[in-house]
Amino acid sequence: MNLNKLKGTGVALVTPFHKDGSIDFKSFRKIIDKCIDGKVEYLVPLGTTGESATLTNNERRAVVDFVIEINDKRLPIVLGLGGNNTQEILDTIEEFDFEGIDAILSVSPYYNRPSQRGIIQHYKMIGNACPVPVILYNVPSRTGSNLDADTTLQLAHEVKNIVGIKEASGNLEKAMKILKNRPKDFLVISGDDVISLPMIACGADGVISVVANAFPKDFSEMIRLSLDGNFEKSRKLHYKLLEIMHAIFIDGNPSGVKGLMTAMNICSNTFDYH
Repeated sequence: MNLNKLKGTGVALVTPFHKDGSIDFKSFRKIIDKCIDGKVEYLVPLGTTGESATLTNNERRAVVDFVIEINDKRLPIVLGLGGNNTQEILDTIEEFDFEGIDAILSVSPYYNRPSQRGIIQHYKMIGNACPVPVILYNVPSRTGSNLDADTTLQLAHEVKNIVGIKEASGNLEKAMKILKNRPKDFLVISGDDVISLPMIACGADGVISVVANAFPKDFSEMIRLSLDGNFEKSRKLHYKLLEIMHAIFIDGNPSGVKGLMTAMNICSNTFDYH
């Protein structure tokens, strides 16, 4: 695919639920349409914000099918597909119908806490097996392990199908090392809403956002202005949303953004409890 389509704002879509624990597809449609109408660049179902770790296999498939249906090819879709069991991911890739999916976002192996060498082997196997491009996802606050900048760069240079990283370590110095030494077409995507503007100022290509579920128009415009180098205007939107971006993470994700979206009458503040 044309990787320029993944520059800008991707939305880590929440998965809305009814009080009985079933997926609220009516609200889900509202969320998807709101994001598209708000001019975000792409959609990311089954990420951390989508509660992918606690969904059943049937629910994951239902989420993917619904997003593909409602999106109706309007925007690229980047599917969250990762875990700590390398063989299970490879089996899923082999069995999965990727029709309508433009790329996958694959979280670094959690809980097992593999070495950097182990992480490299894990991603090489996924990159070589996956029929669509792979975006690495480094989020050490959740996984308990951290992709070193050198690890990211090795994978970027050695595995053609690994096309980018969602860098959510919060470490700007590490992000700058990746940005300085990355291959020409390798995407560096912020995984933290609040530091997206400074990361773009350093050369990053955009963000996979949580707050854009609620404020897609303002947030995606802030990112586009930043990418265009218009930081005077982008800073105004950044500071307009700054307190909100902080507030939605006080009680964790996605509880904060779902609480906000409940107040906005977008969906209910209900979570998966399987």
